[in-house]
Amino acid sequence: MSLRAYQQAAQRTESPREAEYRLFAQVTRALIEASKADPFDFGTRADALDWNRRLWIALGDDCAHADNGLPEALRAQIISLSIWVQKHTSAVIRREDDFEALIDVNRIIMQGLSPSAAEAA
Repeated sequence: MSLRAYQQAAQRTESPREAEYRLFAQVTRALIEASKADPFDFGTRADALDWNRRLWIALGDDCAHADNGLPEALRAQIISLSIWVQKHTSAVIRREDDFEALIDVNRIIMQGLSPSAAEAA
C-alpha cells in the first residue's frame, strides 16, 4: 500500500478530536521550524505564521456560531485566544516578539486534545 493510501485510510478512521490534534501538531511543528530559521528567511516564517493564524481564525469563526456544540464559556475562551493569536502573530511578523508564546499556546491545546485527556474526560 502506498503512503498516500495509508494516510487517506488513517484520516478516514480518526475522530474529529484526533484530526484536530494532528493539525495542531503539524502547524506547531511548522512554527518550531520557522522559529529556528534565519530571521531573514521571511518565506518560511510567514508561511508558518499564516498557517497558524488561519487555523485560529477558523476555530474562532466556528466557535462564534450558536450551533457550535461546545459550552459557551469554552467557545468564548477559544474566540479570545483566536484574537490574541492574530495580534501576537502581527507582533512576531514585525519582529517585536518571538514564536514561543504561539508555540506554547498550541502545545497546551494539544495537551487538551491528546488521547489521554480524552480518556480522562
